[in-house]
Amino acid sequence: MSDANRELIHEWFERVWNHGDESVIDRLMSPTATVHGLGAAHGEPVSGPEGFKTFFRAFRVAFPDINIRIMRTICEGDMVACHCAVTGTHAGPGLGVAPSNAPIEIHGVSIARIQNGQIQEGWNCYDFMSLYQQVGMLPELASNAGGAGSRLSAASRRV
Repeated sequence: MSDANRELIHEWFERVWNHGDESVIDRLMSPTATVHGLGAAHGEPVSGPEGFKTFFRAFRVAFPDINIRIMRTICEGDMVACHCAVTGTHAGPGLGVAPSNAPIEIHGVSIARIQNGQIQEGWNCYDFMSLYQQVGMLPELASNAGGAGSRLSAASRRV
């Protein structure tokens, strides 16, 4: 079962994300699937293939050259976890802001529960804060010596 689940997830990232093939979403995602962590309003999960397609289309508009490279895959029973590197260019308005044409690279983890050869539930934890900084939606974090991390480090040495 683990080999089939691994192949399913690898096909998902390659065909859906890297090639933009929406027909694969309907084939590999259960009609009753729930997907968490995609930045939906108020942290609510996305439901089913149609709910996922809304997120997918907006993201592909923003990053038409998106590429997701699977770095590692761990399978156990009906669960598959992938550590991924995501690259692309912010060339479209899919994030609700004008395209910055900035290259992006973020990392994250996707975990999926596979049932009857389809994704039944998914959890995503990607570095969206870094993505928003890279496209200019958020200011760069302070990394100078006066930053909070430096102050905390100095304070801990005094204790």
